[in-house]
Amino acid sequence: MRGNPLDELEEMLNRVSRQVEEGMTGGGLQVPGSVPVDVADRDEEYVVTADLPGYETDDMSLTLSDGTLHLEATRADEEEYDGGRYLRRERTRTAASRRIRLPEPVEEGSISAGYEQGVLTVRLPKAGGGDESKEIDIE
Repeated sequence: MRGNPLDELEEMLNRVSRQVEEGMTGGGLQVPGSVPVDVADRDEEYVVTADLPGYETDDMSLTLSDGTLHLEATRADEEEYDGGRYLRRERTRTAASRRIRLPEPVEEGSISAGYEQGVLTVRLPKAGGGDESKEIDIE
């Protein structure tokens, strides 16, 4: 015998609600095309770590504007593979971006960024900042 459809609907809504809650407490729900990041508050600085496997530093743009760190990465789409053609293609070649609002102003002239083994690390020393945009070089 089948249960009450309203009870089944309520159980499904509860399950979805739990999944959303778990996503929020685990650092947020992942949006397609967004870059997964960690933001750490270390006494003197904020450290932003972003996973960007398969990108080159020339594919990335990193800008600080109005207290928000803007990260964009784009790689070219390849139709052919070493002179052949793809039979199956699951690895995406799309653009990715992320905007991270910083809780306090940072010292714009002292920001540094490095990229190693697919991980971008941005160090943002805390200070009284300005309102201008600042492009950040990635080493």
